Amino acid sequence: MIVSTKGRYALRVMVHFAMKGAADYIPLKEIAEAEGISQKYLESIMTTLSKAGFVDAVHGKGGGYRLNRSPADYTVGSILKLTEGSLAAVSCTSQGPAACSRSTCCQTKPMWDRLDAMINDFFEGITLADLLEDPQQLKL
Repeated sequence: MIVSTKGRYALRVMVHFAMKGAADYIPLKEIAEAEGISQKYLESIMTTLSKAGFVDAVHGKGGGYRLNRSPADYTVGSILKLTEGSLAAVSCTSQGPAACSRSTCCQTKPMWDRLDAMINDFFEGITLADLLEDPQQLKL
């Protein structure tokens, strides 16, 4: 599993919002400058986060984005799943049309399923609030 720049940047932006608090809307330009992300790329990330209800958006003068919940209510897993689509380590554990045709007879599939569960549990066990504390001391 390789997390794309979209996933990593979305996580950085969400941490940025968590650090700023939910009182004020933060303009896109300010976020882009603070995080060193191109404003054009950030627009697509913010659209994804906004449509999924992760942030509130206000357009026009005085507008911007902000969290609409407490940082403790956002998991790293939920943010990465939104932007990445899946956290599966290998494609054969995917569901739907990409599912492996050998999944019912594959001797290694249980191992991959277990790895996927570990990855999911790991990221779902970390919130934005946890990242605001000393990230070196995360209870891993």
